[in-house]
Amino acid sequence: MAESFAYTDVGRVRPTNEDSALCFAPGVAVVADGMGGRAAGEVASSLLVQTVRESLEQAPRPWGEEALRQAVALANEKILAEAEKYPACEGMGTTATLVSYADAGVDGNAGGEAVWAHVGDSRMYLLRGGELRQITRDHSYVEGLVESGSITEAEARKHPRKNVLTRAVGVEPDVEVDTGRLALQKGDTLLLATDGLTNMVEDADIARILLEHPKDPAYALGTAANDAGGRDNITAVVVMLS
Repeated sequence: MAESFAYTDVGRVRPTNEDSALCFAPGVAVVADGMGGRAAGEVASSLLVQTVRESLEQAPRPWGEEALRQAVALANEKILAEAEKYPACEGMGTTATLVSYADAGVDGNAGGEAVWAHVGDSRMYLLRGGELRQITRDHSYVEGLVESGSITEAEARKHPRKNVLTRAVGVEPDVEVDTGRLALQKGDTLLLATDGLTNMVEDADIARILLEHPKDPAYALGTAANDAGGRDNITAVVVMLS
């Protein structure tokens, strides 16, 4: 069985919330962090989550990596078309991080599997046995510096170009989508989050909060990000498997 929790908040600095999140049956979670200024970022992230839902609902199950990749690609097309139609939306885009655990077969036994897709710097984590592990890789300028050894993870958290993305949905005619599969076990927790959470709360504290607040973990994470300053929109989706 799986229980999902979702939280999104404007934070304490930004005037509007350009994040979007969605959980829908049977067992899909999506987060998106829009960009583009004014209302455009909100339009892009909203189009992403809506299109993912429509695409998967029309696709045959079981949903594999290609189904998720195609859902993001379709969202890419729709966002570009919207930007071309409405000048106020020009330049908008969004991150996309989604996971399907609909066909994982997690019923209290090991051996289940989830499928995920990812573009941008929102993230998916796995909490297992008290240890938090980042599953996705950020598509950002700073992550490239970390991977090359030019800066450390600690330096990356404070880098002035931390928010510069190398990939996003709705920016180019073609979008490269990372996908993968994740073996699941009883007691696992999945977290999908925008950088408004992960930039404000250290991974160790995220793990602690997830363990200490099983009844409303997404809200607890959002509260921690706001307490730390809430410099960006904050979104978290938590899926707890039992």
